[in-house]
Amino acid sequence: MTRMISTETPDGASEEGYDRLRRAQWLAGRARADGVARRDMLRLIAAAGVTAGAAGAASALGAPRATAATGAEAGAAAAAGIVKPLPADRFTIRGTNAETKFEAFAGTPFLTPASHFFVRNHTATPRLDAKTWSLKIWGDGLKGGGAREFTLADLERLPSVTRTAFVECAGNGRSFFTTQQGRPASGTAWTMGAIGNARWRGVRLSEVLRRAGVSRHAVDVLPRGLDAEYVTDDGTNLGRVRRPLPISKALDDVLLAYEMNGAPLPADHGYPVRVLVPAWVGIASIKWVGDIEVSAQPLFSPWNTQFYRLFGDAYPPEGSDPLTRQTLKSAFELPWNAAIEAATTHHLTGRSWSAAGAITRVDVSTDAGATWRRARLKDTPHRATWTRWTVPWRPDSPGPTALLARATDTTGRTQPETTVHNMQGYLFDAVVRHAVTVV
Repeated sequence: MTRMISTETPDGASEEGYDRLRRAQWLAGRARADGVARRDMLRLIAAAGVTAGAAGAASALGAPRATAATGAEAGAAAAAGIVKPLPADRFTIRGTNAETKFEAFAGTPFLTPASHFFVRNHTATPRLDAKTWSLKIWGDGLKGGGAREFTLADLERLPSVTRTAFVECAGNGRSFFTTQQGRPASGTAWTMGAIGNARWRGVRLSEVLRRAGVSRHAVDVLPRGLDAEYVTDDGTNLGRVRRPLPISKALDDVLLAYEMNGAPLPADHGYPVRVLVPAWVGIASIKWVGDIEVSAQPLFSPWNTQFYRLFGDAYPPEGSDPLTRQTLKSAFELPWNAAIEAATTHHLTGRSWSAAGAITRVDVSTDAGATWRRARLKDTPHRATWTRWTVPWRPDSPGPTALLARATDTTGRTQPETTVHNMQGYLFDAVVRHAVTVV
């Protein structure tokens, strides 16, 4: 897992140390959680095990109201608030979200077209006017404490950067905790399609922070979206979606993106400007960013306390560190339970990706894991993007079987047979058993 580094510790604290420091500082009254009442933040912290055990951690605030937020099932029949068309052959509607059917990637290029890119909304896509939009940079982590505003034209005049990276929901693959490992996890039942890979163009966040006058006392940076406030079923208003980044990460490779695949961002994907945090869980890449607080004090949000941690038997009572980097996965570009004709050569295709390193090899089994063959990689692998691959298969005997794809990256890590269970179903990285029938 990527480690956050706190600027308050000269020897470089781990993410765990950073997190524990933040919680201790908040409880001592030296950290803020703006937009959340103190009583509600205490409930969040208690649910995460800081002032109490982890009992009820996944439900302390109740299920989200009419949303598919982490920790709750959506169950809606239509994707309320999504702007773009969602044809049934391309998307599965999951409440306020739309998952791309992985077979719909077959025949698409390395970069995911906006028409095929999944949508993860906490509420609904806002309709914003780029002509009146501006980004406010503010907080006591700026020199002099004064705010600075940037219009889209201001950002476009700054030196631009182009970066290819996937955006992936932390819960991608969550359903396999239930269907493959026999232990359910709360949250939207994604299969493997909560991911898209695009070429993003924008300005480095570090460049904007420098021009805004970031001071050496800055500790945390908190981007906040312009989508509607997020309210749970019990009436707790958690405010707009936001998640703090340590200043060290904000000054590293984070982008304020205004283009996707050579065109202005589509509405559902953050228009006019979004944050892009390459390789990190999708929640870090705040869409429709409207303001960024630069703080000389540590900051908290529900999106790094109640949500986006690992809770469960294998984790401490307070949960894991807040999630940062994504993991390693593979998927076939083939419908689930597809019928495969016998005595015919088929060219199986799929994609593998890793946040930690470039894909070095993909091994495929067409007999439920009894034997393995190496697939041919179709792209030059890079970290934080995916790699397409193909392997020929000529099945002889009719009947059911499972296709398996197992990736290895440049860190030497290979996908495991199982993923350690967590209650909210994050970071599933086990080899998926893709059911097919030879006919």
